[in-house]
Amino acid sequence: MNEQRQPTEEELREALKQLRVEDVVLQTVITLVNLSGRRLTVEDERDVEQARQGIEAVRALLPLCPEEESAPIRDALSQLQVIYVREAKEGGPPQEEPAAPERGKDEEERAKARSKIWTPPGT
Repeated sequence: MNEQRQPTEEELREALKQLRVEDVVLQTVITLVNLSGRRLTVEDERDVEQARQGIEAVRALLPLCPEEESAPIRDALSQLQVIYVREAKEGGPPQEEPAAPERGKDEEERAKARSKIWTPPGT
């Protein structure tokens, strides 16, 4: 039989010593991106307001993420914002649109990011 044992208190303390705040922030941001995406795209989980709150939380926490991990998160955030705008327009009265994420200092990265962002007509 393959029983899983619970970690000892000492093992838990050792794991906490190695845990970094940046890791927790990064995992939280990833969780928020995934949850917000589900709230916008999964029919029986759809909740545009929850998605907006998730998007805003990601925007607030993104500057605290390790720089090397930020680019894919920014891309995902941009995609979420596009879906949010579309879903908010289809789903009823207009809601406050989450602002675009701040861009990094590197001009090439900004140009690359701009080429991926779709802006709805009339905005």
